[in-house]
Amino acid sequence: QVQLVESGGGSVQAGGSLRLSCAASGYTSNGGCMAWARQAPGKEREGIAYIYRDSSLALYADSVKGRFTISQDNSKNTVYLQMNSLKPEDTAMYYCAAGVSLCGLGSWIYNYWGQGTQVTVSA
Repeated sequence: QVQLVESGGGSVQAGGSLRLSCAASGYTSNGGCMAWARQAPGKEREGIAYIYRDSSLALYADSVKGRFTISQDNSKNTVYLQMNSLKPEDTAMYYCAAGVSLCGLGSWIYNYWGQGTQVTVSA
């Protein structure tokens, strides 16, 4: 059984930084991607970053490009999201996701999801 557990969310002021972590258990796929998505109240879930399991490629949504960095430590089965220069519009629930074969920003691609961690950015 695959479980994804996010941590690291919290409240920060605009311009600040946070680092989210996602610990995966029971996930042994060597293909596909790990990803981060977010969902603000009243809005659809938005994929913001993904990384290939071999770390050969990472891609970002325009809304976070240049500010957020996705990385992973396969020895720990953990994926990270470093978030810098945070803005109030980054306020959302952030989710970790794992896909076994496909990669991309679409939520439909991913087979497994964590429970989410809240990020709140104040002006």
